[in-house]
Amino acid sequence: MSSGPDHQNDALADWLHIRTEVSWPRWSSEPAVAARPPTPDGFRDFFTVTRGGRDPEGTARVLTALEVAFSDAQQGARLTFPLMANWQRTVLHRKTVAFRTMPAFAKGGRERYGLSPKTPAQFGQCLAESSSLGVPLPSRAARTYLDVLFFHPFEDGNARAAMLALAFVLAREGVSLGDARPLQTTRWADDADGAADLAMLLGILITAAARRPSHGSRS
Repeated sequence: MSSGPDHQNDALADWLHIRTEVSWPRWSSEPAVAARPPTPDGFRDFFTVTRGGRDPEGTARVLTALEVAFSDAQQGARLTFPLMANWQRTVLHRKTVAFRTMPAFAKGGRERYGLSPKTPAQFGQCLAESSSLGVPLPSRAARTYLDVLFFHPFEDGNARAAMLALAFVLAREGVSLGDARPLQTTRWADDADGAADLAMLLGILITAAARRPSHGSRS
């Protein structure tokens, strides 16, 4: 649990401290994966429901970035900061997007994310672990999502960037979600149990998506 409104420790340091100590879930067998090409439908619905009414233009941009992320995944691209920055240029409607140059804040200032000369390289190393097959896919995807949230690499739009990275990690291994809306909740950098719970939730959502009939199938 977070320490509350006066919590001004370095949340990124908190995350890096617990990241390797989280009891990432393992399954006796991998969560079921649908035997059909992944689609961005669940994530498209997530962005439309959570953002569409208050920011139609921004929602259209993030949906365009989602399509690019899925295309990159299907081409077997590696998850890197430059790849994410390319998506973020579309999300933020900017010509260039760089790694932040100042400490960042979120949750009304209740979390502060520090910055050092090593931070961009640390982020790159964490992103590379998104393809480490020694950790089950739901746990890797959850870890990558939280990496983006707590490194907070961009000046703006980090929650959207985290969801795009999650969609990419799943799609790269042929997995999509039928419903991503259950993922919408506040995450704290010092909550190891919450990180493990997110991985469990992803395992459930992956299995549920695999059991859904494909478009055009009969009940």
